[in-house]
Amino acid sequence: MIQAKVKLTFPNSKQFMAETGSGHHLIMDEPASNTGPKPIELLAVALAGCTAFDVITILKNKKHRTVTAYEVSVEAEQRQSPPQVFTHVHIHHSVTGEDVDTQSVADAIELSESKYCSVGAMVKQSGAEISTTYSVQSLKEAEVGSIAVIAS
Repeated sequence: MIQAKVKLTFPNSKQFMAETGSGHHLIMDEPASNTGPKPIELLAVALAGCTAFDVITILKNKKHRTVTAYEVSVEAEQRQSPPQVFTHVHIHHSVTGEDVDTQSVADAIELSESKYCSVGAMVKQSGAEISTTYSVQSLKEAEVGSIAVIAS
């Protein structure tokens, strides 16, 4: 059984210190104080992290691809009235590597979304629409782009 434990303490105004079951700490705050992320931002971070771990693991361990750079961005729209749940989420994967092909990336993303990413499954069950895009750049293209910029 997987356990998720969080302990919140109240050190300041509307700021909370969170301690995870694995012993990590972070501060959550309201926008006015801005000393840490809002809880809803942490949900978007959790979604990005969940799918990123799945995709990179599939690309490296199952597809045997050499990934040299990988970035996941998540943008979410929220309902205007409380509870301000996500209504639409867009995820973009940007992958660079020596032998990374679009089909391998598409397969890895599909497996993450349909089978492995528990955070994504929870967001979908809340009724949010999730859309996904990706871009793939070969290491040679990335190097050419860098050289062109340096030469300008």
